[in-house]
Amino acid sequence: MKTTYWIILLAVLLIGSALACIPLLTAETAVRAEITSHGRVIKTVDLLTDQEFTVEAPDGGSNTITVRDGAIAVTAADCPDHYCMDRGFCTGGSQIVCLPNRLVITFLGAQEIDGVVS
Repeated sequence: MKTTYWIILLAVLLIGSALACIPLLTAETAVRAEITSHGRVIKTVDLLTDQEFTVEAPDGGSNTITVRDGAIAVTAADCPDHYCMDRGFCTGGSQIVCLPNRLVITFLGAQEIDGVVS
């Protein structure tokens, strides 16, 4: 009885782990990213075009953003914590945020039609 219990428990845990990984494996890679500073859209970039630019905040802060090989990252920042730089190069997923400089990078996927209204 004990062995059967542990085998069933292990099987349930393995299946649960596999199901939890499905969203990670099927996540869509973004094709564009929108950069906002202090709530205003500064630029929308194509992640397939390599580029580097600096975003200056109205209060004096700055972030250098690099787009390379379909990924985007904050490669330099004058904020005190540098959490935005710790994210590294990202191809999608959650936003990249520099809270002290009020910079947000949001990933935009390929345009799809969600529905049609007649």
